Amino acid sequence: MTYDQPTSAGDRLRTLAAVLFDFDGTIANTIPHILASFQYATTEVFGAALPDAVLMHNVGIPLARQTLELAGGDQEIADRLLVSYRTFNHATHDEMATLYPGVIEVLSAIQERGMPMGVVTSKGTPMAMRGIELFDLSRFFDVIVTSDDVPLHKPDPCPVLHAASLLGIDAAATAYVGDSPHDVEAAKRAGAIAIAAGWGVSDPTRLTGADYFIDDIRELPPLLFG
Repeated sequence: MTYDQPTSAGDRLRTLAAVLFDFDGTIANTIPHILASFQYATTEVFGAALPDAVLMHNVGIPLARQTLELAGGDQEIADRLLVSYRTFNHATHDEMATLYPGVIEVLSAIQERGMPMGVVTSKGTPMAMRGIELFDLSRFFDVIVTSDDVPLHKPDPCPVLHAASLLGIDAAATAYVGDSPHDVEAAKRAGAIAIAAGWGVSDPTRLTGADYFIDDIRELPPLLFG
């Protein structure tokens, strides 16, 4: 479908065709769980946990890339970190993951408007679907794009572009809501409206490139629909 992009973000919201969401730190409050998983892994591999700010700096890109950076580019150490992280994370996921307040209310309101929605996450398919099914969210989403579905990952625009293509629309007719600078950059590079989620992993100063910034997911329907 071709799309003649309006000139302003406000005009683009009035012709919006779909809303895409990051998952961790945007829909699901898995941030404490991710941090605990990194603390466990780095303690096991290095003998002590790295500073929290270091552990969380690159949340939003695929886990294998995060562990490689924490390992200083040493693939053998990165592999050990990855195994340790997943051991803890998979064993504790269901008891530690929660939804942010208002998520069901917001997704229901958008669905009632007939607006298609999707998830674009850097998680692999098994854990992404585990979180979505844990909270019975699949009923809201027309597309789910994980790191297994695309050759390039955020901040590359590829995952956002792929989600839009699955919906049969131009990415410029979508909004992408995410809590990391990788989400903002992916959205902007794809031509989507970038909506920064201020309740997630990143300090607001890292999200300054977004078209819009909201402090609570419950602010999303009024932004989208007026």
